[in-house]
Amino acid sequence: MANIVILGAGYGGMAAAVELEKSGLPFTLVNKHDYHYFTTLLHEPAGGRNEFEQYYVNLHDVLRRESSLVQKGMVKELRPKENKVVTEQGELSYDYLVVALGNAPEFFGIPGMKEHALLLRSLETAQQIHDHVERAFASYHQDQDESKLRILVGGAGLTGVELCGELAEWLPELAGQYGVPFSKIELINIEAAPTILPMLSDELREAAESALRKKGVKLLTGVAITKVNRDQVELKTGEVIDAKTIIWTGGVRANPLIAEAGLQTDPRGRAMVNEYLQSVDFSNVFVIGDSASFTGEDGRPLPPTGQAAAQMGDHAAQNLTHILQGRPLEPFRFVNMGTLASIGHEFGVGSVKGLNAVGVPASLMKEASKVKYLWSLGGLRMVSLKRGQLKRKGS
Repeated sequence: MANIVILGAGYGGMAAAVELEKSGLPFTLVNKHDYHYFTTLLHEPAGGRNEFEQYYVNLHDVLRRESSLVQKGMVKELRPKENKVVTEQGELSYDYLVVALGNAPEFFGIPGMKEHALLLRSLETAQQIHDHVERAFASYHQDQDESKLRILVGGAGLTGVELCGELAEWLPELAGQYGVPFSKIELINIEAAPTILPMLSDELREAAESALRKKGVKLLTGVAITKVNRDQVELKTGEVIDAKTIIWTGGVRANPLIAEAGLQTDPRGRAMVNEYLQSVDFSNVFVIGDSASFTGEDGRPLPPTGQAAAQMGDHAAQNLTHILQGRPLEPFRFVNMGTLASIGHEFGVGSVKGLNAVGVPASLMKEASKVKYLWSLGGLRMVSLKRGQLKRKGS
């Protein structure tokens, strides 16, 4: 039996693992954690909506076959010429490799951004943002430092906008809890591009902007951050804004291990792949999700989204099955199901299968997508398991 190794348990890696398990193929999944977290929903617990337990599943609750091995640890090096990967636990040999290592933050050369900004990338960083904001409010009365009540979010893509939507609803609660003057709270979203949410239509962007402003978010579009100091950002306009909380959501690039392995990459460090999702350098290496540079029907690389990663993971696993069964490979075709952005609990904007939705309907569709994703991981069993865990937690 072929030795298959999957690197990473994000959306792509999990989809590949679930599909391989359904096919009865053994594999080893290497991941930093023994759980899979919902990256595209991290703005919710970071912004105070729900408990963090709602946003991850244990890998062993998803992958239950004895032949599905999970190895917890960091990947340190890829050696495709040797058919090996190096982890914290040592070397792993493989016949076929699925690289789903996710992304790294893109700071665009902005001085001080890496050193002084908080990032929303994992359960741990979401917790850091949550705790940092709460500590700032809790300690305000000690020195009356108003910069503690000013939050800057750099980047107005999905992550930045959705985080601002959550924070806008949470901050008034914190103000009441800690006796902080609500009038002194500032939540600012800064975007270098002319508009927010560039992936959406003008109509949907306008609805999102209106909702954010009604919630008290100050939008600064067409304004670039040029430097980040400790508790301060400098803008291209010459303005300097003091803030104790600076969060960066402005972009991603591929995990640096991809380029370090000698694979051909695009300018964002993503491995070049063929129509079957194989590395153009090594046919036994499949690269998916944010690690891969796959050209879509519009002639541009697919954006780093959860749905693209999941579809690629599922397809790579199917092609692996085809190889082992002596069947021809199938080219990958991305099916864009649409984009939904939540702006707080009860308002959203988005387009699903070509139909626009604004307000509560979009919000409900976003909630339904969460259940649909749990179902993809393990059907009714997984949905029931997660709901049962949350019920026990709340009882």
